[in-house]
Formats: sequence, C-alpha cells, structure tokens
Amino acid sequence: MKTHHDLHVWQKSVEYVTDIYKTTSVFPTDEKFGLTNQIRRCGVSIPSNIAEGAARNSSKEFIRFLRISMGSAAELQTQLTIARNLKYIETHQFDTLMLRSIEISKMLSGLIHSINKKQSAS
Repeated sequence: MKTHHDLHVWQKSVEYVTDIYKTTSVFPTDEKFGLTNQIRRCGVSIPSNIAEGAARNSSKEFIRFLRISMGSAAELQTQLTIARNLKYIETHQFDTLMLRSIEISKMLSGLIHSINKKQSAS
C-alpha cells in the first residue's frame, strides 16, 4: 500500500462524508450544535481514522484505527436513525445513507481480515 489515498474504502468514506454534510445542511438550525454536529463528526471520523491508521508503522495499530472507524460508522447509523425518526431526513435518503454506511463497514471488515491474514502468513 502506498498511502491511505490508495484505499478504496477511504475514497468511498470521503465521498460519503461529503453527502452527509449535504444531507445535514437542511437540518433545523437549532440542531446545529446537537445532532447535526454529532452526525458530521462521526462521518468525518471514518476516513480520518483510516488515514491515521494507515500512517502508522504497525499492522496492529492500523487494525485498531480501522476498528475505530467501524465504531464511528455504527454510531453514525444510530444518529441517522434518530434523524429519520425526527423527520429531518426522508426515508429514501435514510435508506441510501444506511446502505452506504453498511457497505463501508463491510469494506473495513474485509480490510481488517486481509491484514490479519497477511500477518498470519508471515
């Protein structure tokens, strides 16, 4: 691997965060420091932790940061559910965002599995 920029999961998660920002831009202004901020922070955390982990010199550290990214994705799914329940986002938007989050989580899991497999082989 060259850098985190080469990772498809990082690329997808950056695109995802961009869409998260667009989605939350129409949330009520009184949510600016509440749910809007929390959703955005979780979204940003996903690619940020991938990048930080990839910059480490250790597979063990990289996996740790990938797991943090997975935790942020799960937290984001919870917050999106709350936003949908509050009618801040439409069901079709929610469904699309959830599917993308699940896809990113699966990609993270696959990358963790791949790194573990390489570690076991050496």
